[in-house]
Amino acid sequence: MPSVPLIFNPVAGRGRAVRQMASVHDELKRLGVPVTMESSTAPGHIEKRVRQLAEAGHRAVIVAGGDGSIHEAVNGLLACDSKTALGVIPLGTGNDFAKANAIPEHANDAAELLADRLSGETPTRTVDVGRLNGRYFANGAGIGFDAKVSAIAASIRLPIGDLVYLLAVMRGLISGVATPHMKITFDDQCIEGRFTLANFSNGQWVGGMFPIAPMARINDGLLDLVYAEALSRRRILRLVPTLLKGEHMREAEVHHVPITSCHVHASSAVPAHLDGENLPPQTDFEIDLLPGALNLI
Repeated sequence: MPSVPLIFNPVAGRGRAVRQMASVHDELKRLGVPVTMESSTAPGHIEKRVRQLAEAGHRAVIVAGGDGSIHEAVNGLLACDSKTALGVIPLGTGNDFAKANAIPEHANDAAELLADRLSGETPTRTVDVGRLNGRYFANGAGIGFDAKVSAIAASIRLPIGDLVYLLAVMRGLISGVATPHMKITFDDQCIEGRFTLANFSNGQWVGGMFPIAPMARINDGLLDLVYAEALSRRRILRLVPTLLKGEHMREAEVHHVPITSCHVHASSAVPAHLDGENLPPQTDFEIDLLPGALNLI
């Protein structure tokens, strides 16, 4: 078997990735999968390097990191006309994409699964990919409060795993909740009003512990739009336990619509994120889905 490129993000999982890479390398070697390891050096490096490897004709590339690393890899792969397959070893904080694709959360278990599929010539799976304003996302995109929470979570350096997102929610509530007027247009429908958030889910999870779109499937040819009406801080606080249990869709202020494309216009610039990677505040968002666009090992 030819050597498979493996790129890892040393800061993923708040430093957890770099501590586990020697073990992952040894496990893959033991299982008969030779890898050529390299470390990302800066934001954007994984995207650039994955594109180079795909354009060079590599059959597969493995990325070890969190959802941000997967986000970069997907953008690198889809930027070129390549059938290169992506292998994932989840070493991040939330690992939402891994959850959506039944990839084991323990790094060595994920390595074993990859080795089994690579050595056994198992056909790759195809999964959907979303796109917002020309940028691809693998797991989900969010506009409004969840994007604010994502930015806060990225600034927290405490080694507390998924709980970092719950802490970020609390900090976000303390600093205030914006409910801008938005116009959401899809198919022949238009929804207009003040909204706390609009989330476009390819997978079920956000922030590692919140099943924001329990109905979502990453290969069903649909995005799941979950949006919440204007909510007070107190109401959001009361909704958090239901969100943690995936029961929030029963609440009157929370709505779900399956879509394939959508346009959102906000009355004022609002924050947004793609796979937890934050974008500058904007007023207009064009969202669509590319069914089966990603080959996944």
